Amino acid sequence: MLEIISPIDIADFRIAVLHSEDDGTPAIAVICQSLGQIDLGWIETGDAPVSWRAAAYRALEWSLGRVLPVFGYRDLFNEISMYYWDGEIDDESARQSLTEYHGADPDELDEHVLPSTMDARRPEWMIEANAAAPVQLPAGLRQKLAKLRATHKALAHLQPEHDAWHFDLQTVYDYIPEFEEYSSLPPLTLVPFEHFARELDDVARHGMEMGFMDVAGLCPLPDAENIDDWFASLRLGARFLLAAQDLIQLDPAKL
Repeated sequence: MLEIISPIDIADFRIAVLHSEDDGTPAIAVICQSLGQIDLGWIETGDAPVSWRAAAYRALEWSLGRVLPVFGYRDLFNEISMYYWDGEIDDESARQSLTEYHGADPDELDEHVLPSTMDARRPEWMIEANAAAPVQLPAGLRQKLAKLRATHKALAHLQPEHDAWHFDLQTVYDYIPEFEEYSSLPPLTLVPFEHFARELDDVARHGMEMGFMDVAGLCPLPDAENIDDWFASLRLGARFLLAAQDLIQLDPAKL
């Protein structure tokens, strides 16, 4: 197990063998030990064209949740919508919620976060519409993105009962009952703290106090013969994460 996951730098993992409290069926859990924003390297801080950076960010945001316990901007927006505006997603309805349900002074609403002002804080590389089409990208970047897509696609063929990275919330609760008290929020995010520190602090407060949903996958293994399939799926997930890692560690100056 360690040989498979040790080359991965994008996140730290541990492997735990568990037993069902009901019937003693063993299971293997992949637990993410990392916390906070994933380091996006050149995508966040580099000087490459925005269209390149947006294409890379879009690919990661679309795919990483298959293996990593991670949330993106839309997940954050939805959490904030419930936290600040009672589920509203437009400015007019959010203002109404703030005044009617949260007691905000109508004359001081400019001091509050609104859906449009939150959206406006996204850097250009986070906006999907800014992503270049594959044909407009340099060959080296296209190859990294193609590898990410291919390894992600391979994961789609895994059967849940043999998938080291399969996540089912009720199964997690069955094997780790204390997680029912934990936050449902994953411990990792693709949202940059530099731009959304207040919002991230607000939605992460419960997780910081009680714990995050840090299970990357949990696979019951009632039959020992399934262990080879489990190892094969673990390797597939590791290859996918290494493809994501290669994309993040790319040097655009060498393209």
